[in-house]
Amino acid sequence: MPLDDIHYQPLTTIAKHIASGELSPVEVTRAILTRIETLDPGLKSYVTVTADLALSQARTAEAEIMKGNYRGPMHGIPIAVKDLCFTKGIRTTGGMTIHADFIPTHDATVVTKLAQAGAVLLGKLRMTEGATLEHHPDLPEPVNPWKASLWTGVSSSGSGVATAAGLAYATIGSDTGGSIRFPAACNGLTGVKPTWGRISRHGIFDLAATFDHLGPMTRSAGDAAAMLQCLAGWDPNDSTSLSTPVPNYLAELEGIYGARGVRIGLDWEYAAADADSVTIGLIKDAVAVLVGIGALPREVAFPPVDALLRHTMAMTMVEMAAHHERTYPSQAEKYGTWIKTGMELGRSTSSVEIGKGIIERYRFRGAVTRMFDDIDVFVMPVFRTGTPTWEEVREAVANDFNIIGKFTAPFNATGTPTVTLPCGYTDDGRPVGFQLAGAHGSEALLLQVAHAYQQATDWHIRRPSLN
Repeated sequence: MPLDDIHYQPLTTIAKHIASGELSPVEVTRAILTRIETLDPGLKSYVTVTADLALSQARTAEAEIMKGNYRGPMHGIPIAVKDLCFTKGIRTTGGMTIHADFIPTHDATVVTKLAQAGAVLLGKLRMTEGATLEHHPDLPEPVNPWKASLWTGVSSSGSGVATAAGLAYATIGSDTGGSIRFPAACNGLTGVKPTWGRISRHGIFDLAATFDHLGPMTRSAGDAAAMLQCLAGWDPNDSTSLSTPVPNYLAELEGIYGARGVRIGLDWEYAAADADSVTIGLIKDAVAVLVGIGALPREVAFPPVDALLRHTMAMTMVEMAAHHERTYPSQAEKYGTWIKTGMELGRSTSSVEIGKGIIERYRFRGAVTRMFDDIDVFVMPVFRTGTPTWEEVREAVANDFNIIGKFTAPFNATGTPTVTLPCGYTDDGRPVGFQLAGAHGSEALLLQVAHAYQQATDWHIRRPSLN
């Protein structure tokens, strides 16, 4: 396999070549490290590159595989993780200057699981401050590889950029109101926000613990299935993690037949009330593809969301304030403006408002559960438009975060899984993505449908023009 294309090969393809001995994990790792050295000074996706560790892990993987001890599809694969995941002996900042010198003494469970699967850790990826909407004003912002003016999506901004630019085969993101789905859509990627608790959150900097999800960000549903396989499962260090058996996500993919007989729920009235005609048109084209390969369309009504959204931001900020209690407001001068504003909102929210939010969250969760009695998968936009510019996002959220979170935040409140994947581009080259949402525990089905769609389309193999 020529090394000039190796960075954009699917993770699963690289894995097959590594397993057969046709590719060396060391050779692959060196190629990606060279690409990081060449491109990342302009893209700024990495906060820390662990080159020596990566090469050491690659040599270990190569020796193990040569001895016949192949661990599976992540063995010898270079990946990177969002900088809110603790890494033993490696600086972990959470996108915050207040944690600039924090060196964890243990790994996050997701980092441990990747190491157990034989993955190669390239480094830690930039993110917004505390996983909120803005980067700390004293720290660099990653650059969208499709076009510098476009939003990278947040908070997993570095994860999206690195994956799209071929600076890692897969990355870990986190999602509290859309932070896997935003950068997946903005960068033409496939991202999984799994069922809440499917992936352990032990050893991370929380934003809002009951809304937070960790998940893989990749360039295809097949790659996401391989990544999710090694990340999912019960963790005794996280009592909220799910103990239900983990499917073999990769083995359960059924090629183009994975959408056959799947009931696809559609609420065009809800989507079109806020999304523009170009976005709706591209998503309708995607649904037509799914129907053409065997999916069964069903008109449904998505539960009313306005009451939930009125409470969601405040509830998130309350949990954020609780997480930062030891350092805010005592060290408020070390925080950026956006996160300070959110912290004050959380600290000032009344107990009555918190109670109302909890009640509405459970009401909405029940309504979504009932919706999935009649369908298997629900189709939803990610944004109202194609990928916005940074300027457009900042102008929109100056008045109301729900302008960008309407289609994503509800699934954090419910804890139900989604897969985000690309479905086209606007005339001026902005990536457009859409969500497949499912009932609790339905990640395998969502990935089957996403993979089937990607066997019938080529949006997921489009790449930004980089040197």
